Amino acid sequence: MPNSQAPDSVSAQSRPHHPHSRRTFLASTAVAAAAVAGGGPLLTGCGAAESTGRGGTTSGKDLKKLLPTYVASKASEPDIPGRNGSSPGFTRVPEELTASVSGKPGKGGTYTAYTPLWGTPPPKDSAYYRAVDEALGARIQWRTQDGNTYGEKLGAVLASDDVADIVCVPQWEMAGRIHGAISAKFADLGPYLSGDKVKKYPNLAAIPTEAWQMSVFGGRLRGLPMPARPLGGVVPFYRQDVFEKEGYEVPKSPDAFLALAKEITRPKSRVWACEDMWWSAQIIFGCPPEKPYYWLERDGKLVNKFETDAYLEALEWTRKLFAAKVVHPDAVAGKANDAAVRFTSGQSLMMNDGDAKWYGLTAEQKDVNPEFVIQAMDFFGPDGGDPVIYQGAPASIWSFLNKKLSKAQIEECLAIADFIAAPYGTREQRLVDYGVEGEHHTIRDGAPVKTELGVKEVVDTYRFIVSAEATVSYPDHPQVVKDYCGWMQRMGAHMRKPLFFGMQIQEPNRYASLATPFEDLAKDVVRGRKSLRDVQNAVSDWRKGGGDKLRDWYAELLEKNGSGV
Repeated sequence: MPNSQAPDSVSAQSRPHHPHSRRTFLASTAVAAAAVAGGGPLLTGCGAAESTGRGGTTSGKDLKKLLPTYVASKASEPDIPGRNGSSPGFTRVPEELTASVSGKPGKGGTYTAYTPLWGTPPPKDSAYYRAVDEALGARIQWRTQDGNTYGEKLGAVLASDDVADIVCVPQWEMAGRIHGAISAKFADLGPYLSGDKVKKYPNLAAIPTEAWQMSVFGGRLRGLPMPARPLGGVVPFYRQDVFEKEGYEVPKSPDAFLALAKEITRPKSRVWACEDMWWSAQIIFGCPPEKPYYWLERDGKLVNKFETDAYLEALEWTRKLFAAKVVHPDAVAGKANDAAVRFTSGQSLMMNDGDAKWYGLTAEQKDVNPEFVIQAMDFFGPDGGDPVIYQGAPASIWSFLNKKLSKAQIEECLAIADFIAAPYGTREQRLVDYGVEGEHHTIRDGAPVKTELGVKEVVDTYRFIVSAEATVSYPDHPQVVKDYCGWMQRMGAHMRKPLFFGMQIQEPNRYASLATPFEDLAKDVVRGRKSLRDVQNAVSDWRKGGGDKLRDWYAELLEKNGSGV
């Protein structure tokens, strides 16, 4: 997922899964080109880029002066403090919720918001929307779109004259000229938020600096971020309840995984060991992350992910799983969206997905299958030793404010965002996440539980405008909090930052599609339709087709700005 953001801010059921594997279907590359016409020139210094297509990033003094001052929230103390870079955890609700915003932040304005939604949209006049808008003192008119096809429409929307006042853009949809469209279409928030100016909005000031750093586009602070957990994008889940019942031992090496997978698989009983484990395989074998963080520095030279032995080894191991017929046939057929259904029904016992599934499936199965327990296995290295795990981006989803808004309107939108960014343990957070007590949720054993109306109406829309610091907070399932935080702390001990960590990098347009063929190629290789030789040939084509020039471009970026490590 997806991939990843705090599921306590964005519900597990509606969050995207496998965000890294989402192909951006942008017929938008062409239409978005129109959106950037007339964009500003390349900024001087530190590689800061506007919308010329030359690309770049912003760092050093230029970046520092753009970032909001960080002021930590004191709303509530976590039950499980962060360790080894992990997110803090909350297993219970504070005895008394605090108010983080005084009065209504809005001034009666009405604003349109274009955001993704994974799930069924509630009625536009729902009691939930009315209640939140009443507390905001403003009205949000939602233009929600199916998150699974969001990228197909985004480019055309940005190229049109009818751009919403607030637009959400996930990182995985930023192909083609979307970066340039962001610079051309959306407001510079620096005059309102940079430095101590953000203190006017305390909840925005409590968003971690690294997330704000990722919110600089085209040399300007433009995005309102959804902060992400450091290791939430890919989690190797397994059915702990079934493992314990059958006496299976959690594997601690690639060879042990394959051996266990063969033991588990019983096609006649409609049980297979796993789903497509390609994304976990890349972590197991120490591959760098996705672009633009797909570089390593070796002997003073940049090496791309596709050029590494680790990438080939990950492909070969995943191919062995497919060849051994331990992967569920539907996963072999590419039906990834149903993986969780197969997992909960016991047709497959291991899968990789975004962290949102940890809570989401636990809550979903509570009444259906009370014995259901989802757990995450610890990552291991290629030889069964310690893994190399790269930290995920501090943010990968943002909303932007239309540059046509007046100064007063931008200030009202930021005040609204400050309300929405209220941290765990506040009245504002409770309203946004659970709706009205007695109508959308009740309190059971000290924790809020959604009513039937709450399940129908309280879906994640406001959180796609902005979110608070990523935490793990499920008071209705405290064991999930303990398990997830424990896993994150253990894996955090092996975590390192990728070379360009925290940098919002816009690759030059001429290189934008260089990596695209590798996604389909990987699918073909693991299924035995193509060979590792085909991958090596593709790498050769990549180098000749612009990869070596892209390497030089990144090397210059590295020399000018330094690394993010």
